[in-house]
Amino acid sequence: MSKVLFIDSVHPLIREELTAMGFHCDFFPGYGRRELLHIAGDYSGIIIRSKITIDKEFLEKATQLKFIGRVGAGMENIDVAFAGSRGILCLNSPEGNRDAVGEHTLALLLSLMNHINRADREVRQGTWIREGNRGTEIKGKTVGIIGYGNMGSAFAQRLKGFEANVISWDKYKEGYSDGNTRETTMEELFEQCDIVSLHIPLTEETEWLADDRFFNRFRKNIWLVNSARGKIVRTQDLVKNIISGKVAGAALDVLEYEDTSFESVSDKRPADLEFLAKSDRVVLTPHIAGWTFESNVKLARVLVEKIREITSFAQ
Repeated sequence: MSKVLFIDSVHPLIREELTAMGFHCDFFPGYGRRELLHIAGDYSGIIIRSKITIDKEFLEKATQLKFIGRVGAGMENIDVAFAGSRGILCLNSPEGNRDAVGEHTLALLLSLMNHINRADREVRQGTWIREGNRGTEIKGKTVGIIGYGNMGSAFAQRLKGFEANVISWDKYKEGYSDGNTRETTMEELFEQCDIVSLHIPLTEETEWLADDRFFNRFRKNIWLVNSARGKIVRTQDLVKNIISGKVAGAALDVLEYEDTSFESVSDKRPADLEFLAKSDRVVLTPHIAGWTFESNVKLARVLVEKIREITSFAQ
């Protein structure tokens, strides 16, 4: 019987369905990387979220491995290229949480532009400020979406009723203009955008993409939303541009200071993080854009169906 190793806790549906498909499933919640390396060679499949990195060392130990299933979208903790060179299929499930990310990204933007977090805090403290919390409308603004995959397209769809001018750029796609966005160039985004939303994976190419030079290439001052990965934005440069006013405000579901499992942030509380935490021009959430009750089930179902498909093909 083929064996599947669960490295992270996931929705029980995955284990139930894989067991029904004939796999033997193991989960050792107390195991760290060293223990997992020791048993990696026993398994033909791995299910993972973000607990450890599946790198070349791990893959060389996993001599029977046929597939890796990532419960989520990002694949930065898997050496996909080396896995592919060994004939290992790498699967993810962005279709499962794209709706959650689309909704949360919109919620972040609305909270930021209408000062909802600040106003709520003030009212709870007995302070009633109307003029100081006057908001800014999305209607009529140009929203630039960088990356038009599952997440970017879900966000664009949810913007449809706001009567904004939604444009997008994706380095690896073309011909995707639809009723929700118009495909364009990065140069046009720099020229036209009022609002910029990031929906790209973290790779060597995108790490620190949003730096000081990036912000200052925009003709207008912009509102920034990041629900992708923290290290796409260089925080010290973001802080600099919030102070200067080039970035009117930032809504961040992800931070560069998160650990690799996304379960916590640095205990050291660097000065840039302290600035973000104290700024009324920043909205923060703890990497929960794709983290809904519904997406928990949908992520599981999507991944199971992809495993079922490759298993049927192999048979």
